[in-house]
Amino acid sequence: VIILNKMFYCNNAIKTSKYNIFTFLPLNLFEQFRRLANAYFLFLFCLQLIPQISSLSWFTTMVPLILVLAITAVKDASDDINRHNSDKQVNNRKVEVLLDGELRNEKWMTVQVGDIIKLENNQFVTADLLLLSSSEPLNLVYVETPPNNRLDKFKGALTVNQNTFSLDNDKLLLRGCTLRNTEWCFGLVIFGGPDTKLMQNSGKTTFKRTSIDHLMNVLVLSIFGFLASMCSALAIGNAVWEVKDGSTFTVFLPREKGANAALTSFLTFWSYVIVLNTVVPISLYVSVEIIRLGNSFFINWDRKMYYPKNDTPAQARTTTLNEELGQIKYIFSDKTGTLTQNIMAFNKCSINGKAYVKNKDKNNISFKRVDFSWNQLADPKFIFHDFSLVETVREGNQEANAFFRLLALCHTVMPEEKKEGELFYQAQSPDEGALVTAARNFGFVFRSRTPETITVVEMGQHVTYELLAVLDFNNVRKRMSVIVRGPDGKITLYCKGADTILYERLESNICTESEYAGDGLRTLVLAYKDLDERYMKEWKQRHHLASIAMDGREEQLDELYEEIEKDLVLLGATAVEDKLQDGVPQTIEQLAKADIKIWVLTGDKQETAENIGYSCNMLREEMKEIFVVAANTAEGTPVMSTSCLPQAYALDKSLQMELLRTACMCQTVICCRVTPLQKAQVVQLVKKYKQAITLAIGDGANDVSMIKAAHIGVGISGQEGMQAVLSSDFSFGQFRYLQRLLLVHGRWSYLRMCKFLQYFFYKNFTFTFVHFWYAFFCGFSAQTVYDEWFITLYNLVYTALPVLGLSIFDQDVNDRWSFQYPQLYAPGQLNQYFNKKAFVRCMMHSCYSSIILFFIPWAAMYDTVRDDGKDIADYQSFALLAQTCLIIVVSAQLCLDTHYWTAVNQFFVWGSLAAYFAVTFTMYSNGMFLIFTSIFPFIGTARNSLNQPNVWLTILLASLLCILPVVAFRFIVIQLRPTINDKVRENMRKNQRFYSIDWAFLNCCRSPAHNQGFFKFPPSGRSAERSFLLTCHPVRQEDTHSNEKYMHVHAHAETDGNTHTVCLYIHTHIA
Repeated sequence: VIILNKMFYCNNAIKTSKYNIFTFLPLNLFEQFRRLANAYFLFLFCLQLIPQISSLSWFTTMVPLILVLAITAVKDASDDINRHNSDKQVNNRKVEVLLDGELRNEKWMTVQVGDIIKLENNQFVTADLLLLSSSEPLNLVYVETPPNNRLDKFKGALTVNQNTFSLDNDKLLLRGCTLRNTEWCFGLVIFGGPDTKLMQNSGKTTFKRTSIDHLMNVLVLSIFGFLASMCSALAIGNAVWEVKDGSTFTVFLPREKGANAALTSFLTFWSYVIVLNTVVPISLYVSVEIIRLGNSFFINWDRKMYYPKNDTPAQARTTTLNEELGQIKYIFSDKTGTLTQNIMAFNKCSINGKAYVKNKDKNNISFKRVDFSWNQLADPKFIFHDFSLVETVREGNQEANAFFRLLALCHTVMPEEKKEGELFYQAQSPDEGALVTAARNFGFVFRSRTPETITVVEMGQHVTYELLAVLDFNNVRKRMSVIVRGPDGKITLYCKGADTILYERLESNICTESEYAGDGLRTLVLAYKDLDERYMKEWKQRHHLASIAMDGREEQLDELYEEIEKDLVLLGATAVEDKLQDGVPQTIEQLAKADIKIWVLTGDKQETAENIGYSCNMLREEMKEIFVVAANTAEGTPVMSTSCLPQAYALDKSLQMELLRTACMCQTVICCRVTPLQKAQVVQLVKKYKQAITLAIGDGANDVSMIKAAHIGVGISGQEGMQAVLSSDFSFGQFRYLQRLLLVHGRWSYLRMCKFLQYFFYKNFTFTFVHFWYAFFCGFSAQTVYDEWFITLYNLVYTALPVLGLSIFDQDVNDRWSFQYPQLYAPGQLNQYFNKKAFVRCMMHSCYSSIILFFIPWAAMYDTVRDDGKDIADYQSFALLAQTCLIIVVSAQLCLDTHYWTAVNQFFVWGSLAAYFAVTFTMYSNGMFLIFTSIFPFIGTARNSLNQPNVWLTILLASLLCILPVVAFRFIVIQLRPTINDKVRENMRKNQRFYSIDWAFLNCCRSPAHNQGFFKFPPSGRSAERSFLLTCHPVRQEDTHSNEKYMHVHAHAETDGNTHTVCLYIHTHIA
């Protein structure tokens, strides 16, 4: 009978959503108005409601504000609806609960702490359960663990009939797991809903912001200051004008009672805050999010980053970091499963000092495969070539038998036998599975386990060992041991672990396997120890007391483990091979050419890591100064000049700066024997002191802390589950796709974002500065230059889509040239395309353009008449001319900034211009004036002004004066100081030019249809020479001499599966 007060426990319902139908509007608006720009425009709207201040209608601010708030609200609502649906789906799952002596189907949300529930195969675990029984022998269960590496250890004690038993994670089924290969099990709910470990450890991930985000925040604050300065200057100008000239106008523009120059100046300040508000970009943040989303789709849709073997596409899991991919300076990479395949194969071993290898050179032993047909339980996929090892085992060599007996006993592998003789192993790690499989093939077959026994078939004989204790592996111990009692009653401790750990615990310190690590293999040392019955009984009692202790349990257990795991006898060493993934050396070479520093952080020993460094081109033969530093204490750590740093002590505060300084002087850094926490510490060290953009890439749970610590985390879908992927910002199937993610998508995203920001600020500042110049001609009265509807629609309609087209589709060079010239990546690392200097240059450019756009129309309209002699120099005509000049100039500027034209870009540019003229003629029509007289006062202005030649001549003159200096300046810069982009684009244009090809061996005239032949393109002597199969189709012939003709042909050149159509002139001789 279980008695619990359920009032003190949460139910099993979960909630990950942020809003409900009643709280969405107030909470979402509150969150949005916490943004400075949104709060500022709300303040402006309030100012516009004051008649004494506002010279603009309320809708000029309210319409853009509502649109921005609505777009953001729709996005937030969509995200929260998805969270609601996910919560609803989970909470309404059904599970069988034992109620009143019978099983009933209940929803997950109704399950309470203390309930006993039944789970069946492939079901998700409902809550955190204490396992009571299962369909498996001795109540074992198989679970697929949840994708969360932050589940804390569980400590508990269960008292039954005055007997106390320890409870830890091995006795629990955690919410989020999936029951596998088990028909049924019963469990007691001990934590439900938000109290489960999964929910307790699924807190908010730190929100990552890009360097451009931080820069934009600084610039927006600077813009506020600049706006206040402009408004103050114009307010002072208003005060001076009121004192000097204001009295002249009081006859027809009387002042309000009590008004004076000071009050008028104060009100004018706030009026200009409204008029000049467009320098503060309300739509900037929304536009940035749209651009990032678009570029994220390009990553998701990139078929060249799709890994067909695992059906794994690339995925942008975060849409806010795209442009940061184009600024990476440091990459921190895991080794196993990231650079390598994490598919382990038993390669070599050393037993009693003798080495046995999977493959030997052809002068030593043949590559004939060992025949394991004598072993009916052997794995047919296992491959080994050293026949002497099989002979040694079958001869009954005691050391060899003990060696493989250890591999068959000391592990956490679970066997599965679906059919008689078909044995499958489920291992926590691939290397552990490889070792147990090796023991299986050499005659020591692990068959089954229970909590008390392990059954092994040793050379055809079933042997059952009593399992007395399991000393678990962890990242601190770096070893695992089991204590078993054999059929003869002999008690033995079998231990396997890292060489540096086990050598300290041997009777004599012997090194046998460093050469294996030098071959890039993962090595483990095997040792054993015979135990006395009396000592074991006493030790086990102390172990039981420590295992049920609620305080200091881990420390007490570690102390007991240290006591018993000493004076071990060495059996030998194993070496497991983990091959490099395809394309890893080429990827690292490309990234190095892009001046990206790559650091490998691995838990492997130094020799293994160094060999992998050579294999993947991180370490090269020309790197003669490769230093290795090791120390057993912090005081023993010398001044480091290393490319391979074991940094157990180097991360100490007193040495970390020396580590960073030295490592940054090296071309390659490989950190060995690092724990997951140390990986994150290395990343944080570089982030903090180098002020560089970092990227971490890994595939397993031990890489999650590093992935979260870096500016950008990349997860690889590999053999170690989805932990790294679910914690990452971007994911894909193979390491080689990293170069495309950075050199293509990252560089394009950064380039597009920088172009967007430059153009966005340019068009807004140009728009606003025209108001500033106009103030000097309207008595600083805060009158606007443009029509109010133009002010409202300028950012929302007339200039929105063209800049989005530029920011989503533009490319300076295509992906092929991006790979061919990885140096193109360098400007992003140096933040050259958009920074504070670029912002100042943008303001100066806007200032120049605004001067032209105001004074040229002003001078052209001054005392001007129409063709019929009527006056055209009125405010409305001037406003129309100025805004038309502005639209055309900013559109032309965008065309100059566009390198890659698509049909979408063309449609957006010309469509926006067409929309401007269509809306203008509509709003200035008689019909709109008659319907909405006060809203559309510019009646007839468009048709009366835009039918005059001098107006169009003024538009042309203003456009030329704005655009030609930009063209000239860029031409001069390209000629005198070309950037790497300019040089590569010039090479790309040259490569696309016509090549005259000498193709003398093919007589095309003899066949009226077509001919085929091989030729080299480009011609010999040029770079990138390649052979093509060419099919020629004659078009016409031109006589030159009696026996010679030139033929103009269309040709289809095929190479690498691609077809290119070219036009060639071929010289042939006619017989």
